[in-house]
Amino acid sequence: MRLSSFLIPTATFAGAAGLCLVVAGFAARGLENTTEIVVRRTLDAAGYDWAEVVADGLRVELSGEAPDEARRFSAISRVGAMVDATRIIDQMQVTPSKGIAPPRFSTEILRNDAGISIIGLIPTASDHDALLRRLGGIKDSPQVADFVETADYPAPKGWTDALNYAVQALALLPRTKISVAADAVRITAISDSPEAKRRLEDRLTRMAPPSVHVTLDIAAPRPVISPFTLRYVLGEEGGHFDACSAESDASRLRILKAAQAADLNVQTECTIGLGVPSASWARAAEVGIGALKELGQGSITFSNGDVTLVAAEGTPHVLFERVVGELENALPPVFVLHAVLTQPEAQQSDATPEFSATLSPEGQVQLRGRLSDDAQRRTVDSYARARFGSGAVYLGTRNVPDLPGQWPIRVLAALDALAQLERGAVTVTPDLIAVRGMSHDENASAEIARMLSDKLGDAKEYELDITYEAPPQPQDEMMAPALCEAELAAIQLSEKIAFEPGSATVATDSARVIDKIAGVLKRCGEIPLEIQGHTDSQGREEMNQTLSQARAQSVLNALIARRLLTGSFVAKGYGEANPIASNSSEEGREANRRIEFRLIEAEESAEPSAETDPAQSDEASGNEGSGEAADQGSDGSGETNDQ
Repeated sequence: MRLSSFLIPTATFAGAAGLCLVVAGFAARGLENTTEIVVRRTLDAAGYDWAEVVADGLRVELSGEAPDEARRFSAISRVGAMVDATRIIDQMQVTPSKGIAPPRFSTEILRNDAGISIIGLIPTASDHDALLRRLGGIKDSPQVADFVETADYPAPKGWTDALNYAVQALALLPRTKISVAADAVRITAISDSPEAKRRLEDRLTRMAPPSVHVTLDIAAPRPVISPFTLRYVLGEEGGHFDACSAESDASRLRILKAAQAADLNVQTECTIGLGVPSASWARAAEVGIGALKELGQGSITFSNGDVTLVAAEGTPHVLFERVVGELENALPPVFVLHAVLTQPEAQQSDATPEFSATLSPEGQVQLRGRLSDDAQRRTVDSYARARFGSGAVYLGTRNVPDLPGQWPIRVLAALDALAQLERGAVTVTPDLIAVRGMSHDENASAEIARMLSDKLGDAKEYELDITYEAPPQPQDEMMAPALCEAELAAIQLSEKIAFEPGSATVATDSARVIDKIAGVLKRCGEIPLEIQGHTDSQGREEMNQTLSQARAQSVLNALIARRLLTGSFVAKGYGEANPIASNSSEEGREANRRIEFRLIEAEESAEPSAETDPAQSDEASGNEGSGEAADQGSDGSGETNDQ
């Protein structure tokens, strides 16, 4: 009986416990299912259908393969917003990376008068050193500033063609920026004229490889013309322009149309530029040329706002007065007219002053005629030697008092005009400057007319008879190196390269000597040449060494400025170490102060190609030396033509 009383409560409690376990199990399962459903829906709505969710009691297990680490973390964050983060069990995997993407290769090349700079990232396969050598070999031997990095990745398709095209284009464009990508090249450049722009665009387009997309942006800025000059001459055989300037295409067409109506017999192109003195320039030219047509013969010159009309001898006075009056009224404001009716020449006598200068094809200049006094004679002689070379001028003038007041200005202006010719002559009289000769420059006539108008001023008459001849074609066969060295030595025997006293600055009258040397070197090609600087023994040895190096470098710089290929040239100073005469006399010291051009021997040129780098650094140090020498003193001679 007692046993039954004990078992009944025990059984009751056991039954209740079992019932609780069953109910708890159903409740837990329901909670797991509810949590799993809610989390799965949330992830699916966010686009994370790659994630798997399993609820195990209070834990939420996440599995599956995430595309990347960012998406895996985002999935955890979204689930953490619904359940406690401590309940989340992360068993997700991340898709393995396929490797780092290759970099985007590109480079930018800049070129101007200071040299070339290149910056960017290129593939190792492009051969960085070879690229720099190609850039350094471009004509005029520019300095190359290198800011390029390389990466060891395969070159993308089209990269090699694009880079090769960019280097070829760079050789044609002295002022440009070229941007290079894998299959595209963009060129921004400046040309000298619209004609040059068209030629460049045509050539660059034809050069482009089919695999490269090329974008061209070439500007052609207009030149500044000062003074703004137009000169039209009308004779028995028709008319021609000595100079023609216009501010626009429309203005040029109007001027040429007016000239054609006034018997223009030579095809002419007016230079379009900046600096026009008035918006009515074309209108003024039209009425001026029309007035000259009415007179029949003569010339009309516009120099900015000054207009000079010269009627030929024999023009009826009544006609002259009427045409001049109508022209004065028709000219737009700003323009001032000066009219001259040429009178019959009186019997010429020896009292008529005249000065003449002739330039031979060999560069020899003879000066004859009249100058005022010894001071004017010395001035003209020095000026001529500065323009044509000290050894090329013969002075055969005589002093005559009472010459016109502007005689020196007219003589010097005539010499300036003669210097722009290859051969020719100028004649100066009180009323006229006549220039005749030949030039290799098609615009020589316009340039001389502009210069004379500027120097002589209003109402000064001049005549131009200048023909154009194309410069001789260079010979295909280069001179032998030994012959080049001999030619250079021969030039130095007759004319030395002189420097300003105590400095490395090439003297003005040595410009023609260096022009001759440059002419020889153009026919020599890229020969290995050493430009040697030597001094006498006066002064400190260290100063002489520095001065000789700076002078040799100055000559190299002068050749570079003349657009020679100087990549194989080296400037080197020897100071006082190699005299060719005794330093005990002034004649010997003068001989020792010299520049020499010597071929670099084979054993020297066989040294590593890095030899050119020291030469470039020598250039920098040479420039510094030049300034040092100029500031600290000379090689002790103190002569005017100190070499």
